[in-house]
Amino acid sequence: MGIILQTENLCRDFKIGDGSVVSALKNINVQIEQSKLTILRGRSGSGKTTLINILGALDKPTKGSVMFGERDITKLSEKTRDDIRRFDMAFVFQSVALMSGMTAYENVDFGLRLAKFPYEQRDKRTRECLAAVGLDKRMAHRPGEMSGGEQQRVAIARAIAHKPKIIFADEPTAELDTATALHIVKLFKELVAKQQMTIIMTTHDPSMIDIADKVYTLEDGEIVE
Repeated sequence: MGIILQTENLCRDFKIGDGSVVSALKNINVQIEQSKLTILRGRSGSGKTTLINILGALDKPTKGSVMFGERDITKLSEKTRDDIRRFDMAFVFQSVALMSGMTAYENVDFGLRLAKFPYEQRDKRTRECLAAVGLDKRMAHRPGEMSGGEQQRVAIARAIAHKPKIIFADEPTAELDTATALHIVKLFKELVAKQQMTIIMTTHDPSMIDIADKVYTLEDGEIVE
């Protein structure tokens, strides 16, 4: 498997109220392999969310590069970055961000519509993805009628539906109990194994580490061994 995403000397600084500068990331060098589950671990404030936002083209670094395939996404226009996020990437957040008035089926189908997935394939793909996360019996339920773990699985089904090249999951298990959290991460592993998905996940939970193919540990904005 090749490298799908890599950074070179990535830095991100933020100016705070008194005019001083805080370095959230310092010379970050990571390589993300295709069809692997990579975990970015670290305590709150370590820089992992800042890093995943830059890797996912949601933010830009102060300096350094992010190569997605053969393109440095830090140098692309906002329109091109939007297109990359819409068609080649997907995101699963701590707050699942589902449409509360839509059923599980409608939430996944809506994601496919945004990604301009072919109309004639949408129904089949929606059902496939909900089945893949074990929710084929819950397609007609709305988020308010589901547990936190079920809602997160709907969010994952929506993320994988348009067949993105890479999925970013920022603390997707933070609001879940340990058993449910482990189930979600094992689901990620199944998606990697069976559908060759590439997933980057952030966590501060040490119990998740053994499941990953690759782990990068962040501390005070730096990668540490």
